[in-house]
Amino acid sequence: MKVKFWGVRGSIPTPGRQTVRYGGNTPCLEIRLDDDELIIFDAGSGIRNFGDDLINKGASVKAHLLITHPHWDHIQGFPFFKPAFISGNELTIFATERPEKSLSEVIAEQMNRIYFPVQLNELKAKIHFKPLKEEGVIQLPGCTVKTIYVNHPGFTLGYRLEYKGKSFVYISDNEPYDRGAGAFFANFEPEVRQRFDSTTGDPNRRIFEFCRDADVLVHDATYTPEEYIDRVGWGHSHYLFTLRIAAEAEVKRLILFHHDPTHDDDKVDDMLQKCKKEIKTRRYRFECEAAVEGMVLKV
Repeated sequence: MKVKFWGVRGSIPTPGRQTVRYGGNTPCLEIRLDDDELIIFDAGSGIRNFGDDLINKGASVKAHLLITHPHWDHIQGFPFFKPAFISGNELTIFATERPEKSLSEVIAEQMNRIYFPVQLNELKAKIHFKPLKEEGVIQLPGCTVKTIYVNHPGFTLGYRLEYKGKSFVYISDNEPYDRGAGAFFANFEPEVRQRFDSTTGDPNRRIFEFCRDADVLVHDATYTPEEYIDRVGWGHSHYLFTLRIAAEAEVKRLILFHHDPTHDDDKVDDMLQKCKKEIKTRRYRFECEAAVEGMVLKV
């Protein structure tokens, strides 16, 4: 499979000279299987450029869009995804929903006429909604996608795509879980907390096992360890925890993702070098790099 990064930034787009090397768009990944089957992870602002690229190629679009959670930085690009405006195209959207709001309502709400000039029901592409109500397995043409709840406010999913003996794990937003602190996280779902609390030993082991032996792991590495001290409960990882996940799970390749909007290119460079130093010092056995907008991986 081929993976292309169209958005790698977290929280809010950050255009400008200070982010030009790593990119300023929020999360969106393109996955192409060998038969050209298209899977998209997240619909942050990066999906706009991806949509333009598809339009320029002139091909019809039939895709599965898997959204980790409906925070703005993961859905804000969808209203600007041009293939959704064209008859004959087809999108199937997978994501969690809430008891009080269906998945279609979640997506439609940001396109409410108060905020946006075009409503969801005016899009010309055929759009299907597949709400994900629990952890499980999604069978897509030619591949299997497994899901897991991760430690982030709301019902937030990590995805593991398995195809032809290869595995690709995408966990965009995830915080180290601590049983003592977890009880005080007001924005976190009790059902998700219960899954971590019921894990024997280290509650983060459920994440380690989900990532076990992955060929590529794309994981949240928003903060430095020093920054994380003042951001406990915000739903994101510091890079030492991300390195630990990769080591415990024995993954082959780690991609640091969801760069903080306050981190310029030099800061991301610095964090990556510190990660590589830690990997050498601790004798970890995986490759590590930072996600770059436009980067292409072969898995």
